[in-house]
Amino acid sequence: MFYKKFPGHTKGSVFWHYEINTAGNSNAKRWDYSTAVWGNDFSTVGPTENTVPDEPKDGIMYGEAFTYIIEIQNGIMNLTFTSDGHETKTFTKNLITSDYTTMADVPDQTKKLFFPIGQDGLERANAYAEEGLFFKLGSYNQTNGKSPEVNRNWCSGAETHDGDLQKQYADGNYAEVWFKDASIFVSKEAYSNEDYFLKND
Repeated sequence: MFYKKFPGHTKGSVFWHYEINTAGNSNAKRWDYSTAVWGNDFSTVGPTENTVPDEPKDGIMYGEAFTYIIEIQNGIMNLTFTSDGHETKTFTKNLITSDYTTMADVPDQTKKLFFPIGQDGLERANAYAEEGLFFKLGSYNQTNGKSPEVNRNWCSGAETHDGDLQKQYADGNYAEVWFKDASIFVSKEAYSNEDYFLKND
């Protein structure tokens, strides 16, 4: 789940990504597919390196609250997004049968963004079946200060000032997330991930 607002805009975009579970033994060729909720998806950028795209008319203002619910049952992920004054949006994604097992299945968005940097893999046919899954809640911003030469899709090249938050705030080069409420429910019928966490802690 992402929120992205360009400089000078009042409204930003909310979008979500599906990252493939790459076929083979290496994740180096994995890629994301971005779906817009309100506003634009990840692939929308300005016409040049130093210009921004048009502001999304149906976007979310900075500080405006929204709610999302993720439910996974029988291998199907259902997502629901709600926010006052905005249309409720719902999405469904199969997590145990891949949509991306041949090159013909790969979306144009992916071919444009990820193929040029070598992330051009296919997904295993059973997607995330038999994988240990977990849920993260927070700001996942590990690429902020890295050079775009490493990965132009994710790395901002922003000056992080060795972690000095006041300088980051002054530059606008930071990520911040506020949660009013959060809850996780795991059904008794669900498979336990305890062994996965013990192995990876």
